[in-house]
Amino acid sequence: MNLHAFCIYLFTMTGVTYLLRALPFILLKKELKSEFWNSFLAYIPYTVLAAMTVPAIFYATEHRLSGIAAFIAAVTASLLGRGLVIVACAATAAVLFVDGIIL
Repeated sequence: MNLHAFCIYLFTMTGVTYLLRALPFILLKKELKSEFWNSFLAYIPYTVLAAMTVPAIFYATEHRLSGIAAFIAAVTASLLGRGLVIVACAATAAVLFVDGIIL
């Protein structure tokens, strides 16, 4: 990729990102009173994070089985009310354990 194409892609992504972040402030000048929209918008960050993270779990390791084990360990730790660091450590330990068994 040459510098010219890179700059075009960069400015396009910058513009789109800025518009997506600025448009709600421009269009929604009043506070939302609808309980449905407040609830819907409150869950958007979590759903986007899950949509980006969950597929990556299965493809980040060498073996699919260790990705599945990491997912199960992370979900179990989070359902038990553990914090983010403990959840990440549980998933990492599961990957190391399963990869140690497979290899």
